[in-house]
Order: sequence, then structure tokens, then C-alpha cells
Amino acid sequence: MLAAEPALAAPAVPNPGNNAWMMTSTILVLLMILPGLALFYGGLTRSKNMLSTMTQIGATACLAMLIWVMWGYSLAFGDTVYEGTLGLFISGGSYFLSGTDASSTAATFTDEVISKYVFISFQMTFAAITAALILGATAERMKFSAVMAFVPIWLTIVYFPIAHMVWAGGGLLFEDGALDFAGGTVVHINAGVSGLVLAYLLGKRRGFPSEPMPPHSMVMTMIGTGLLWVGWFGFNAGSALEADGSAGLAMINTFVATAAGALTWMVIERAAGHKGSALGFCSGVIAGLVAVTPAAGNSGPFGAILLGIVASAVCYVFVAKVKAKFGYDDSLDAFGIHGIGGIVGAIGTAVVYQPFLGGPGDGSTPLADQLGVQVFSVLVTIGWAAIGTLIAGFLVKLTIGLRVDEEAEINGLDISEHGERAYN
Repeated sequence: MLAAEPALAAPAVPNPGNNAWMMTSTILVLLMILPGLALFYGGLTRSKNMLSTMTQIGATACLAMLIWVMWGYSLAFGDTVYEGTLGLFISGGSYFLSGTDASSTAATFTDEVISKYVFISFQMTFAAITAALILGATAERMKFSAVMAFVPIWLTIVYFPIAHMVWAGGGLLFEDGALDFAGGTVVHINAGVSGLVLAYLLGKRRGFPSEPMPPHSMVMTMIGTGLLWVGWFGFNAGSALEADGSAGLAMINTFVATAAGALTWMVIERAAGHKGSALGFCSGVIAGLVAVTPAAGNSGPFGAILLGIVASAVCYVFVAKVKAKFGYDDSLDAFGIHGIGGIVGAIGTAVVYQPFLGGPGDGSTPLADQLGVQVFSVLVTIGWAAIGTLIAGFLVKLTIGLRVDEEAEINGLDISEHGERAYN
């Protein structure tokens, strides 16, 4: 009598609740871009550049999404991990999402799976918003055509490798044990440093810093701030990849770190002899959100509050003091808040992860060791982003040019680049 053949294990099926949460999180991150970031940055510019800022953000996000499904996902998270050194920096295979269909699944951090198309879409929105964040440093003087030429090069040589290094199995920083729950290095340090480098390549805005350039609509910026905070729950809690306790931890941390950052900035304004301002409130909100991003699921709530306070204070110093001292024209403080806040958050994650601060760490990795890992990840991200942006920026500058001419800048990019006005 023949022995019965062993039954084949049933393929893993995505949990509908987890899938639904991740689909919701993906849409929330899109909300961060359009209309959130577009309104936030647009309100901070002068009125003659409102539409150009919003259009650059929207077009950048759309271009990033198309590039992501063509080759970006493959380079960052592809099914093939190259052997040897190359595999530390990029994946391969699955270009144009070949081999993926509605039944394909992606692993989470447990034994669960989610639909692969959902995971691809979620990560796609991260690539889109990171590229768009850079534009805060270059606002009011970069040509639309230059933005469209810069983004594909930058994504390919900067964003996709850093995303792989930090978040993909086999990646250099992933294997080193770096903690980055939702993108302190991949998104914020990356975008902030890239924005600063590109701002230097562009040069200062005409009239900066002698000519006042206040935000033309704090109402728009406040609306954008609120939309960013709401969307950030998808950004942070969604990075748990499941609707579980880790997502809940990321959620409460995104509340309290942000609240602490907002109030801290306003208190510092008051202590400096100024009135607590709406701009200060919005800046503190973003500083708190940025700082808690790498720590969202790697901290207890009181550690998150501490991060929000520290990051807000450090970002205030860079925005109000360091920027003026060195004279760089980071138009909307992409580096001062995203870059610096990301650095504070990424390094601070080593501290708030520890159980003595209520973090989820088990104490098996000494604080000094984890700090070393976090600092290394920050340095790698800064170096990679700076060098890659220099390469991408120079390529565009030497071919089609980066900056609008003087007349176009005086008239405003809304009219000169797009032939329309935000207000009649």
C-alpha cells in the first residue's frame, strides 16, 4: 500500500483587517502630499509663487509614483537580493512589477501577510512625499522643467538605495540593526540634506536675506499642517504593516510627540521675547512629527514626548539662528526642520527605545551600542544624500539649467512658469 503524500501547506492569506488598515494608511499618506504638503508649503511662499509650489509638489508626486512601479520598487524591495556588496545597496528583479498579481503577498513583521499591491502602494507614497519635501528648500526659484528632470535621477541614485539599505532584508543599515520605524533617515534626513545641497546649487532667492519674505497665507499653512498631522498617522502607524498593538503605540506617540513639539516651539518664542505665533505652532507640529517618525513604534509615549520637546528646541535654533548665521537660503526650512528633526529623532530613538524610558526594547542591546548604530545610519544617509544630490543637481544644471531667469523670478513662478495666478 502506497503511503499518503503529505498535504501541501495552504498559501498564506492576507488578513482583511490588516489589508484594510494598510489601504487606509496609504490614502492617509497621499493626503499628506495633496493637499497637505501643497497647502503647507504654498502658504509659506509669497503669493506670486503659490501655484508653482503646489504644482511642483503634485507633479513630483505623480512622477515618483510612475517611476516607483517601473523600477523603483524593484531597486528598493525587489524579490532578488544581489549577492555580495551590491546587495547591501539595492535589490533587483520584478521590473514593471512583473510576476505580481492580485494573489501576491508581502510579509509583515509577524507571521501575517498583506496584499503585495497594497505594500507596493504604501511604499510608493513614501517615495513620492520624500521627493516633494525637497522642494521646500528650493521654492520660488527652481524651474519646473528642472524639477521634472531632477526627480527621476535623484530617486534612482539616492532614495531607492537608502530605502533598501534601511528597510530591506540584506540592506546595509537593516543588517546593522538600525532602528527607523517610519522614515527618520529614509524620508526626513534624506529630503532635508538633499534640499540643502540643492539650495546651495541654485543660489539664494533674489533679495534674500535683506528683503522681507513672510508667508503670504498662514491660514493655508495652518490647514496644511492639520492635514499633515492627520495623514501622518498613516505614515507612522501604517508602518507597523498590521492593525495591531505596535500600530497603536505608533498612533499615541504621533499624538503626544507632536503636541509637545508644537507647545515647545511657542514657549521658546515667548522666552525669546516674541509672541507665540501660528507659524511657530505649525513649525513645532512638524518638528514633533518628524522626530517621532523613526521612534513611532520604538518608544513609549513619554519617550516620544521627550523627543518632541528636544527636536522642537533644536530645530528652532537652526531655523532662527543657524540659518541666519550661515546665510543659506533654505526657503521653507526643509533642512532646518526635516533634516535636523530627522537627525534628532534617529539618534534619539536609541535612547527612547530603552526599557528604562518605557520603550519596547528588551535591554539586550546596550544603549551605547545602539547609539553607535544610529549615528552610523545618520552619517551614511547624510553622505549618500549629499553626494547623490550633487550628482543629480549638476547633471540638470549642466544640461537644461536649474534656475529661472531674473525676470521670471521677479514676476513670480506662477505667471512665468505656469501662466496663471493663485489670486485675482
